[in-house]
Formats: sequence, structure tokens, C-alpha cells
Amino acid sequence: MPTTSVTVGSSVGLHARPAALIAEAAGGLGSSVTINGVDAASSLMIMTLGAKCGDTVEVAGDDQAAVDAIAALVAQDLDAS
Repeated sequence: MPTTSVTVGSSVGLHARPAALIAEAAGGLGSSVTINGVDAASSLMIMTLGAKCGDTVEVAGDDQAAVDAIAALVAQDLDAS
């Protein structure tokens, strides 16, 4: 199973807006992806992680391209305008 470690880039961590954007992207990938073991297609599950800016999380899934896509989103500051 492909995995990658990534540093959370959003300035306030994986709260509602970043979690929703990540979950929307993960839901459209057609393969299973997790962040620290929780379903990346669920914004509520992502928020339960309590991941803050600068925290390292593990993104894993069935497909390397899907893992890379979600990891890239986690690394971005999704709160930036």
C-alpha cells in the first residue's frame, strides 16, 4: 500500500474548510485514501485528527497517484486566498 508522510500546510490546520476540500477531492478519486488511518473522503473524520499546521500526517491508499494528489492538498495552505 503506497504511503507518504506530509506536513500540514494550512495555517490553522485541518479544520472545516481544508478538510472539506480534501474530502471532496478524495471522494472523486475512485480509490480508497486515508490520512492517519481515517477516511480522507470524510471531512468529519479528517477534522477529528486535530492536525495543526506543521504536524506530520501519513497519507495512504490503494493507488500512488491518489496518495500523491491528497498529500499535495494536505501540504498546501488551503486557507490562503
